[in-house]
Amino acid sequence: MEHIDEALLKKVDSFIESAFAPSDDVLTAALRDADAAGLPAIHVSSNEGKLLYLLALIANARRVLEIGTLGGYSTIWLGRAVAPGGRVVTLESNSLHAKVSRGNIERAGLRDIIQIREGRAAETLETMIAAREEPFDLIFIDADKPSYVEYLRLALKLSRPGTVILADNLICNGRVFDADADENARGVKAYNEAITSDTRLESLIVPIFREKLDGLGISIVRTTER
Repeated sequence: MEHIDEALLKKVDSFIESAFAPSDDVLTAALRDADAAGLPAIHVSSNEGKLLYLLALIANARRVLEIGTLGGYSTIWLGRAVAPGGRVVTLESNSLHAKVSRGNIERAGLRDIIQIREGRAAETLETMIAAREEPFDLIFIDADKPSYVEYLRLALKLSRPGTVILADNLICNGRVFDADADENARGVKAYNEAITSDTRLESLIVPIFREKLDGLGISIVRTTER
């Protein structure tokens, strides 16, 4: 990867975090309990959590879908932003992750807003589509990278014109540009190509730096018709 001034990026990141996305007792406890339970430290940063929160507010999101709960850190950010009377549905295949998330969501006072659905995400999404669930206003994809394109395909069936679709880790510290990219990077690269070429979407990747260079994909659904 080409050289970047990591010291400067860390300085900028720290400034943004302290000025605009400071942690609180609930968020700190969520990360602590996730770590104590042995969950991988792959949660979004506080800066990205605040960005998710702002995007949900801007979208006036009443129905939010999250694909990949982990310890519930990003889920809490989204739950805090949802419009009055709204709901966050979050999908998690790992029973331990779901258990930790339930405790964190309960502590955050969001039990009545956030619903965790356990099981393989693709299967759960297919069930939701078959049940003709109401479209979501905002969808956040942050799960197994090789399945990103499949999650996008299914997410579009749970969308409406105006739905915002977000996806995490779209730069993978530059690995998406490597000819011998690993399976995760290949999955992300395929997702990037999909949102670039799909005429139903208007998209952009916002670069994010936290320990490594990454990016958040932001797409808005222009139409659900091909």
